[in-house]
Amino acid sequence: MAGSGRIRAGVVGVGHMGQYHARVYAELWDVDLVGVADIDGDRAADVARHYDTLAFTDHRDLVGRVDVVSVSVPTEQHFHVARDLLEAGIGVLVEKPMTPTLEEARELFAIARGAGAALQVGHVERFNGAVQELRKIVEQPILVESRRLGPFVPRVQKDTVVMDLMIHDLDIVLALVPGRPLRLTAFGAAVHSDVTDVANVQLWFEGGTIATITASRATEEKIRTLAITQPDAYIVLDYLVQDIQIHRRAAQEATPNREAIRYRQASFVEHLFVHKDNPLKLEILNLIRTVQRMRAGQPVELAEAEDLRSLAMALEIERMIRDGRCETVFPPDWPWSAVSA
Repeated sequence: MAGSGRIRAGVVGVGHMGQYHARVYAELWDVDLVGVADIDGDRAADVARHYDTLAFTDHRDLVGRVDVVSVSVPTEQHFHVARDLLEAGIGVLVEKPMTPTLEEARELFAIARGAGAALQVGHVERFNGAVQELRKIVEQPILVESRRLGPFVPRVQKDTVVMDLMIHDLDIVLALVPGRPLRLTAFGAAVHSDVTDVANVQLWFEGGTIATITASRATEEKIRTLAITQPDAYIVLDYLVQDIQIHRRAAQEATPNREAIRYRQASFVEHLFVHKDNPLKLEILNLIRTVQRMRAGQPVELAEAEDLRSLAMALEIERMIRDGRCETVFPPDWPWSAVSA
């Protein structure tokens, strides 16, 4: 790490998402964006010029120059790019989906542990202020309803909607609901591409919770909501505006009249205060702090179990839709028994 204590950062893959990462690194006061890499040399040069940094066409040219790197290349390239950087001891934030297979994801975490390097997966919604507040108030969920809908975007048509969008919600739901998943049903269809563009799944959990998750990139309105029914409240989260509303039942009121006693059951709505910040910035700061703690010899626990669980579920849903298989019953040791096709 640089002697001044400043963090040296790089970005591999400066397409649409990678440019957001570059912007965040450039705006952090104690971070130096020392280089960007892209196999498209002209694109790398344009981004590097904008942020007054170096441009490379090979991600390995960042080795020895950086402490942390965001990897935002196509999914099929995630493994070999992240592997090269982790083996060099560089902290890596790899965009989701982490890898195309569970085996590659497990191997990356093994490499990170062996090299003493930080590995973080780009589940940016974990750092949404509303999600962090939601974790504090969800108890005994009965029904979870997630909707992540929006219009088709050609640049992501290689990944299914499950890996492009739904994986965010799978990650959040699996973290919020206590108990392991028992059964899964999944349906999907291609609309604008050769792969699944709309998908709906239902999950039944140990303890009785039912989760319904819908993802679409064939919907002209952009919707990002999560609704949770629990015994004492109905909670609605809007990811886009980082807002939470809590609907609670008020006491019943008896209204006597000449014929009968009528009851009116009212409810009231709370708006929960949410500290709003850029979730991507918070995600990158988390990587930086993890690297700093590791280099100071402090204990650090990577989110390996959560990351592998979310990927395993997304891969199973993809397989079910591809194979026309509507239902899965999970073994007791899922996801550690899960294998990729």
